[in-house]
Amino acid sequence: MSHDDGPTPGASTRSVHATEEVDQATGSVTAPIIANSAFAYPDVPTWRAAAVGERPGHIYARNSNPTTDRLERKVAALEGADAATSFGTGMAAISTTLLALLRPGQRVIATADCYGGTYLLFDQILPSWGVECRIVPTTDRAVELAVEDGCELLYLETPTNPTLKVLDLRRLAAAARAQDALTVVDNTFATPVNTRPLELGADVVLHSASKFLGGHGDVLGGLACGSTALVQRIYGLREIIGTGMDPQVAALFLRSLKTLALRVRQQNTTALEIAQHLSTHPAVEEVRYPGLPAHPGHAVAAAQMDGFGGVLSFSVVGGMAAVETVCANLRYAYLAANLGQVETIAGPPATTSHVELTEAERATAGIPEGLIRYSVGVEDADDLIADLDAALALV
Repeated sequence: MSHDDGPTPGASTRSVHATEEVDQATGSVTAPIIANSAFAYPDVPTWRAAAVGERPGHIYARNSNPTTDRLERKVAALEGADAATSFGTGMAAISTTLLALLRPGQRVIATADCYGGTYLLFDQILPSWGVECRIVPTTDRAVELAVEDGCELLYLETPTNPTLKVLDLRRLAAAARAQDALTVVDNTFATPVNTRPLELGADVVLHSASKFLGGHGDVLGGLACGSTALVQRIYGLREIIGTGMDPQVAALFLRSLKTLALRVRQQNTTALEIAQHLSTHPAVEEVRYPGLPAHPGHAVAAAQMDGFGGVLSFSVVGGMAAVETVCANLRYAYLAANLGQVETIAGPPATTSHVELTEAERATAGIPEGLIRYSVGVEDADDLIADLDAALALV
């Protein structure tokens, strides 16, 4: 499907048709899985031309592959990016991108509210390699002030994992641009169905594709999207350190992406219903979901999101003991360290997103021990609400 065929199609149409074409050799309407390690050429001059980029062609599967290439082009189309490159995991996408775009002596600004593995990159790993990492409170003003002091890269998540805070991407990307800094946004929670950060001024968009893009809990992967020049920088490092995606995995993602918009839109609707219900429940202290008008970031979320996402979190009266009781008695939620699946997934940050952090570090990041992250699947909303009510009645 070409962007030149007429008006830009909707998210569901792009999810199904972007980069898809009938295979000329077999007539298959499903992308073939090209699973070989290396690609042969009829002669050395043709081989050399492909190897040095003078003509299109694949050389070795660590570098590129027709199946992963199709996935990259599809996600780029969904994000409105010029290009994308794929990775074996979401953390491979995050770490490779940061290592490709940063140098010793440079400064990166990040927020306290971010995925636990990402937090450790900023708190421990990048500083040991000479990158100054400034972690600031997760508010627009705190980020803006930090950026005004100078930086080379601004790293954002919105909504954040697992506290569901919302940052103004347009405002903060403009602040970074004024300092000639790049803005990198983890768009895993929102997905391109709900938010397209490049349209709001971001330079690079990252995904843990293992979550909503895959959607079925059976595959790991990551992607980075952006301009051709920036993606080429990221790809250059990915190629050398070998953090790329396997083509059989890429084929599973291509399959799953065809239903992305359908899944996410239902998850948006159900998550909002559940958040509204829990906000009046006597056993629930607080519900964190940007779709609620009482949420501090609701106005910004309404302006930059087409839907409020399929993840919410809520605090239970009684702390961790109550969390354990509720989680153990959920019939329609798996206790697992993932999100974005067709099945509902629940659990406390202490065992999911921030298991790598200590209780004190979680407290510093504003993550209470009595918090449950609840990733809505595609089950019926009434069933999930009744299930939550039954479990909360035991608190």
